[in-house]
Formats: sequence, C-alpha cells, structure tokens
Amino acid sequence: MKPDTRSALIGAAVFLAIFGIVGFFLPGILISVAETSPWLAVLIAVIFIGAFFFVFWLRGRYQDRRKG
Repeated sequence: MKPDTRSALIGAAVFLAIFGIVGFFLPGILISVAETSPWLAVLIAVIFIGAFFFVFWLRGRYQDRRKG
C-alpha cells in the first residue's frame, strides 16, 4: 500500500468514525435541545448535515490545488 493511499484510508476512517459517532448520538441531542428550542434543534441538524458536505468541499479544493 502506497503512503498516499494509506493516508487517504486513515483520513476516511477517521471522518466516518467521527460522523458516525456524532450521527448515532444526534437524535438524543436533538430531542434534548428541542425541549428548550425547536429552532435550535433544527439549526444543529442543519449544521451537522452542512458540515458533512463542507468537509467534502474542502477536500475537493485541496485535491484541485494539489493536482494543479
């Protein structure tokens, strides 16, 4: 396995682990927060989903810069 491939594999594993763990606990967090403010719960959910796509956007920019 090449060092670049290994690095990408480790990065993907860390990314999936973090988002998997947060995603697992997210319903409980949202229910707890929704008791105080439903809008805050919606905001937290939007931030979580947005962060997922933001990471991919950053990776794409990094890859473009590396190739170009």
